[in-house]
Amino acid sequence: MNVFSSNTYFWFRLKSLALYLSIAVLCSAGQKLQASDRLHFLIPGGAGGGWDTTARGVGEALTRSGIVSRASYENRSGGDGSKAISYLIETADRQANTLMVSSTPIILKSLKNLFPQSYKDLTPVAAVIADYGAFVVKADSKYDSWQKIIEDYKVDPRNVRVAGGSVIGGMDHVVAAMAIKKSGADAMALRYIPYNAGAKAMVGLLSNETQMLSTGLSEALALAEQGEVRILAMTAPKALAHAKNVPTLSEQGVDLVFTNWRGFFGAPGMSHERLIEFQSALKEMYSSDEWEAIRLQRGWSNLYISGEQFNQFLATQEKDMALLVDELGLR
Repeated sequence: MNVFSSNTYFWFRLKSLALYLSIAVLCSAGQKLQASDRLHFLIPGGAGGGWDTTARGVGEALTRSGIVSRASYENRSGGDGSKAISYLIETADRQANTLMVSSTPIILKSLKNLFPQSYKDLTPVAAVIADYGAFVVKADSKYDSWQKIIEDYKVDPRNVRVAGGSVIGGMDHVVAAMAIKKSGADAMALRYIPYNAGAKAMVGLLSNETQMLSTGLSEALALAEQGEVRILAMTAPKALAHAKNVPTLSEQGVDLVFTNWRGFFGAPGMSHERLIEFQSALKEMYSSDEWEAIRLQRGWSNLYISGEQFNQFLATQEKDMALLVDELGLR
């Protein structure tokens, strides 16, 4: 009787455990579908820009690979990106399925007090790509190496006017200043000419208004393919498979590696469970053929950083950029 009772109790407990696990799995699967079935991308800039192409490229890879069923996009420009950030914070309770794309400027613009919020007011999800800085000259330029640019610059900074598609103190300006400083020249003397978009900066270079263009590597590669420009250097840590003919600054004796990451943030107060689901979806995307095709087409480099590592990465970049911004007198 005791043995029978013991066995009965054992099987009862085993069936109960099996039922519990089944329910747990079903609930977990339901939560994952609820979070990843539909993604809404909030884009702080206009169509065709770096944020826009990143959000739409990621959304396309996620949907084509079946990781999510559909993706929607919302371009909310204004205030150098602050309009979208404010909107995400103010409507946080309605943004459970929203990811806002951003990049290094969210740190730079906060440091310069261009808007009151920072990445700390949001929920960092993950970085997904790196778009390194690149320095471009006309195809027929007398400059065939970074060092020759620096030699002329040291003689007289007015010899080398630098174009960029962002404002004074923006990404293109700061990356160029960093490269000049690390090359042993006076970054404060840099003659940076801001243009209202990368395409206009390119016109400035081709019309000889400037001698060099500071831009992102993906944009530089597209320009170089047209045969009108050459890329003298990039800020990647080492040679890249999709940019084999582009030397790094490090290879030319300049101790500078700079990563302009692009990634995603959620609304403040996002649950830990939802955060993990978004991170898992983005990480799973990396193994899809759909993502690899889009990445190669756009000239992006993979850079997946999430969790506490992403928070630490952001904090370190904020500290490093604060020192440079202060040195250049940009705030």
